[in-house]
Amino acid sequence: MYASMTRRTFLAKSSLVIAGTVLSSRIEIFNATSLQAAVNTPFKPHAFLEIGADETITVWVGQTNLGQGSHTGIPMVIAEELDAAWETVQVKMALAAEPFKDPVWHTQATGGSTSIRHRWDMLRKVGAAARQMLVEAAAEQWQIPVQQCVAKEGKVLHPDGSSLSYGQLTEVAGKRPVPENPPLKAPQDYTIIGTPRERLDIPDKVMGHTVYGIDFSIDNMCVAVVARPPYYGATPESHDAEAAMAIKGVIEVVDLENSIGVCAETTYAAMQGREALNITWSKASHPDLNDETLDALYQEHLTRPGAVAQNEGDVETAFAAAGQTVEQSYKLPYLSHAQVEPINCTAHVEKERCRIWAPTQGQTVFQLTAAKLTGLPVEKVEVMTLPAGGGFGLRAEPDPLVEAVLLSKSLGRPVKVIWSREDDFAHDYFRPANHSRVQAGLDNSGKVVAWSHKLTAPSVMTRVMHQYVKDGVDPDAVSGVWDMVYSMPNKRVEYVMMDLPIRVGFWRSVGYSSNVFTVESFMDELAHAAGADPVQFRLAHLERGSRPYNVLTHLAERAGWNDPLPEGRARGIALTSCFESTAAHVAEIAVGSGGEITVHKMHCAIDCGTAVYPDAIRAQAEAGVIMGMSVAFYERVRFRDGGVSTANYDEYRLLRMSEVPEIEVHILEDGKKAGGIGEPVVPSVAPSIANAIFAATGVRLRELPFNTDLLH
Repeated sequence: MYASMTRRTFLAKSSLVIAGTVLSSRIEIFNATSLQAAVNTPFKPHAFLEIGADETITVWVGQTNLGQGSHTGIPMVIAEELDAAWETVQVKMALAAEPFKDPVWHTQATGGSTSIRHRWDMLRKVGAAARQMLVEAAAEQWQIPVQQCVAKEGKVLHPDGSSLSYGQLTEVAGKRPVPENPPLKAPQDYTIIGTPRERLDIPDKVMGHTVYGIDFSIDNMCVAVVARPPYYGATPESHDAEAAMAIKGVIEVVDLENSIGVCAETTYAAMQGREALNITWSKASHPDLNDETLDALYQEHLTRPGAVAQNEGDVETAFAAAGQTVEQSYKLPYLSHAQVEPINCTAHVEKERCRIWAPTQGQTVFQLTAAKLTGLPVEKVEVMTLPAGGGFGLRAEPDPLVEAVLLSKSLGRPVKVIWSREDDFAHDYFRPANHSRVQAGLDNSGKVVAWSHKLTAPSVMTRVMHQYVKDGVDPDAVSGVWDMVYSMPNKRVEYVMMDLPIRVGFWRSVGYSSNVFTVESFMDELAHAAGADPVQFRLAHLERGSRPYNVLTHLAERAGWNDPLPEGRARGIALTSCFESTAAHVAEIAVGSGGEITVHKMHCAIDCGTAVYPDAIRAQAEAGVIMGMSVAFYERVRFRDGGVSTANYDEYRLLRMSEVPEIEVHILEDGKKAGGIGEPVVPSVAPSIANAIFAATGVRLRELPFNTDLLH
């Protein structure tokens, strides 16, 4: 939404709705209670795009609406090349289908900041091809050369000033062949890309019309909750199904693999029924697993030989010749996704088809999993993606789908599985904990001549994409280390894989979210050891004129790195490149006499190539600061007696609104293809704050979340 929206304006617009005026929203989702085909249109040159005779331009999106703005950004790219009139554009969520699969990953999924960057050329060609077909149709109708026709804002213009609208041309254009390589616009000709636009999903969200998975309902649906093991390796030994069935509203108790489902007319009845089961669980497989034993195990793994992920130059010789050597260790905890909307999924298994309604990030995974569970062909499994109240990677996991499908299959009716908040925390796929030991050698001029980095962490890829794990190295686990932005002539990276019962999965910015804290904290330590300014030290290890070099230089200037600060304040800086973008942060903080840390201001600079949707980029950058600060100060999953002890938000502190600082976002553009946004704006937040704390106090905090007791 525009920044010029004031409270008075908002109230005025809201009053119109209250008075009975219909507020038309331009974002829609398929009719979730039926699977009627879209209205036939004479012009649908691609699965992504259709243009109606009524001038309506519909962009079908296969990516999940996680609040990241892609349901406006994707239409902006297509509308730009189409030369559409923006006010005629609407967006609809597509079913899981082949055309909507990622052209790089070959699966329909939303993650890795890929929604636009993996489809950059494809989306542009969709719009450009349609524009060319419309122009050719107009030229044919006017009997003039195509070169004399110009497309502009939903019309094709004749040299004499007359025009034909896209709607008037749909029937003729729809009969023409779709060009494979239509001419694309030059960036200087963009009129939609890079401009402020109101998000298409905001009106429905503000008015409470958006149907999230947790809100979804269908005729004859029942609600289910599932009792799962409270400890790793535990199994149900006995339970009282009769007591559960005695609860008013409970319909059925169903034994699942290592868990028990309770289906009821309402969520509350299902939860009461689950409690009444009075399950006796077997002992945990790892009864001694707790915070202390985990810490000791991680430290012990760091003493083991690691799989070599990278070995460049001659590290041993470089260390022997170094003028000074610095070595440090860092620790990061397990993190929960802690998304606002609890996990849920609705399924209806019928004889000839299976329908799924879920706020999933993994449409193809859901479709394939449901097909396997039901024995139906994949094409008979229909996945309807609902908007999600946060995801951060967790919603690609099919656990709720498996439960919903099996329960629906058993009951013969639609079943919505809902996880409680306690279920979410206990059975999350956590961001892996990560311990590192890093050593670097500096020459007499203060340049890094050797870097040795050993880290230990569980492997996410081994479970979900085992084909990418080579010779014991999980590329996700070492991301941000073996591909760090800095040039090191001699570098060795080792990875020690942990094998634990704790479930781990992808978490926003994946391995970078852990390793960039270590790398950027250590770079600051090396700058101090070399007696160098942290910015100049980093620049000395970057290629002049490169994207990271330019981002760091720009950020330091905009944040006033060399300007004096108010008494008691200090700055810290950190940088990363990932997901085809570069981001950096400068934190301005103060530390009180009791060790309390106040972040007064955060600067974020990002170069993501072509900035398709600047409003969304700023929003993502601001959210990245908030999430990164929350991780830095508070977030940590605790373990006890062989299971997860963290149960709810009262034990998993998140950053509060009162703690959010002033955030200033600086968007750079180097003219390259669009890069990722949601992932790159998180990793350098925590280290920038840690580096500022050192500048203020002389104390290094090498573990997250920060232990402020060390500051007094």
